Amino acid sequence: MQEKTRGNLGWLLLLVLAGCGTKDAPPKAAAPSIKSITTKTGIEMVLIPASEFTMGDEGGEADERPARKVQISAFYMDKFELTQKAYKALVGKSPAKFQGDDRPVERPSWLYAIRYCNLRSLREGLKPCYNLDTQECNFAADGYRLPTEAEWEYACRAGTTTRYSFGSDPAQLGDHAWFKANAGGTTHPVGQRRPNPWGLFDMHGNVAEWCHDAYAADAYAKGETKDPADPKAKAEDDRVLRGGSWGSSAEACRSAARASEPPGFADVCFGYERYGFRCVRRAAQSAP
Repeated sequence: MQEKTRGNLGWLLLLVLAGCGTKDAPPKAAAPSIKSITTKTGIEMVLIPASEFTMGDEGGEADERPARKVQISAFYMDKFELTQKAYKALVGKSPAKFQGDDRPVERPSWLYAIRYCNLRSLREGLKPCYNLDTQECNFAADGYRLPTEAEWEYACRAGTTTRYSFGSDPAQLGDHAWFKANAGGTTHPVGQRRPNPWGLFDMHGNVAEWCHDAYAADAYAKGETKDPADPKAKAEDDRVLRGGSWGSSAEACRSAARASEPPGFADVCFGYERYGFRCVRRAAQSAP
C-alpha cells in the first residue's frame, strides 16, 4: 500500500509539472520511420515517402526561382553515392581519379551513368529505363535510373525548408559534408559525415550528383507540379548536377543549388573528377 501511494503521488507530481508553463508548447513532430532495403546487387536503398514540398529558393540564384509546390511519388534511392566497388562490379573498372573501393566513383559522364543504371537493372532481372540510342527514359519501367531534379531535391531536403538538410548555418556544413573547406582537395569514403533526416549520406558535398533532367534556367517557371520529369530531353542537352562536391563552396552545396554539364563532357579538362551519381527506382518494385 505504501508503494502504491508513492506511485500515485509520483504521477500526481508529474501531472502538475506537465501543466506548468507548457500548455501552449506545440507537440514535437514524430521522427520519420526510415525503411531501407538491400538490393540483389548488394546496394542499400532508402524508401523516400510520397509527399509535397517546396522546390527552389526565393532567396537563391535566379535559376532557383520561382520556388513552387511539387508533389512527388514514393521511390527508392541509394543510401550512399555509388562507390567504386559497386561500379566495378558491373562495369569492370573505375574511371575515378581518387581511387578507393569505398570512395564514390567520379568521372563517369552522364552517358556512362545511365549505362550503369541499365546494367544494374539487367543484373537484377528488371526492365531497363533508358534507351541508350536516344537517351529517353521510360519512367514506368521497374529498373534503375537517375533521379529527376525534383526527386533529388526532395530527398536532399528530407522534410526541411532550410538552406541545408540540417539547417541554414553553413558553419555546420563540415559535420555533414566534404566540401572545399574540409575535403583537402579529394573525395572521401562514403558515409563518413552525418546523414540527412531520411538516412541519406553525402547529399551535400563529396561528389556532385547527376540527375536525369536536362538543365533549363527557367525550368521552375514552366515545369510540372506533379512528378516533374523530362523523358524526351535532347541528347545534346546539358544535364543537371546537384549537391556540390569536395571542391565546392558552402553556397554551392545548398539543397536548392543547381549546376549542369554536357552529358558527354564537352570540356573534359574542367571539373569532371567532381561528378558522380546515385540511382533510384520506383517504389512499386518493393522487393529487393
